[in-house]
Amino acid sequence: MRQIEVTGTRPYRVQVGPGLLGQAAVPQRQVALICPQDLPAEFVAQVQRRLSPVVTVTVPARDDCKTLDVMAGVLSQLAQANLPRDGAVVGLGGGAVTDLAGFVAASYLRGVAFYTMPTTLLGMVDAAVGGKTGVNLPEGKNLVGAFWPPAAVWCDTDTLATLPPAVFREGAAEAYKHGLIDDPSLLPRVLHPDFRPGGPLLEGTLADAIAVKARVVSRDLTEQGERAFLNFGHTLAHALEAVTHHGIPHGEAVAYGMHYAARLSHAVYGSEAASLSTHTLNFLRWQQPAPLPELNFDDLNAFMARDKKADSDGVRFVLLRALAQPELSRVPGAVLRAEFEGWLKDMRGLGKAATPAALPG
Repeated sequence: MRQIEVTGTRPYRVQVGPGLLGQAAVPQRQVALICPQDLPAEFVAQVQRRLSPVVTVTVPARDDCKTLDVMAGVLSQLAQANLPRDGAVVGLGGGAVTDLAGFVAASYLRGVAFYTMPTTLLGMVDAAVGGKTGVNLPEGKNLVGAFWPPAAVWCDTDTLATLPPAVFREGAAEAYKHGLIDDPSLLPRVLHPDFRPGGPLLEGTLADAIAVKARVVSRDLTEQGERAFLNFGHTLAHALEAVTHHGIPHGEAVAYGMHYAARLSHAVYGSEAASLSTHTLNFLRWQQPAPLPELNFDDLNAFMARDKKADSDGVRFVLLRALAQPELSRVPGAVLRAEFEGWLKDMRGLGKAATPAALPG
């Protein structure tokens, strides 16, 4: 088992390893368990036996749970169960459920203890760590929420064996992103055949990817500075999710968005960022996302303009001056449009290369 410490004003520990659902313990006597409808019953049963929740709330799967209506229903069930102020909320499932559960915990009785038990690779690498919680609006993703760090995170790697391969590869997008912005040693490991459920590279690579986020959020919990770098690729990704009504899964959208950000980085910073597109195309070829639907730049740009990194002067993009050198930058509209057209051509050509190219350098 690996352990990662998240420091700062509200420190906690992330544990990574097999069998953790049956080992987790919390000091609170009364616990509300929130989990998705499609979660394997044995996962729910393991946690129920361990924590004896006063109420188990089942919500829709994936982003269908991240709505204000679903949140209101969950809060009502907690109130009906008389969950007290010294109780706790536990989010068990993928990243969407832990996002919802965290916002519920931050809101119920103005804040109760919160724990996460992510069961997807995407949830483990990204959503369950860092204290960003929230739900979506029709106008965009994650526009309503709170910073509410968990008291502990348990990443049970046994749960990953139940994921379809495409869903596992979705989560790998966030791990690969952490390699691009901070730890390049992750890049070849994520693409290695042994990075798989039960594989010899799984636990170490997963822990190192989580450690990247832990270091960043320890220094900048509320995204006043470098935490924004974790959004590399997400400006376009969230727009893709919005215009397709989540027809493109988050991990695939992030992979698409990383390549767009890599192209923008090259356009803004020149030769120093030239190799980034090779890395992002390598990942897309490995991930094999579903083909894109017809897309219109103006529709996407309307959502990008509402991105949470935007300020009073407009939208800002996370770009890379070079590998592991992220910066927040404003990009002229003409460049955004031109690189979008180039990005579309790259995406149409994805299927022409059966295997990733050799990584530069």
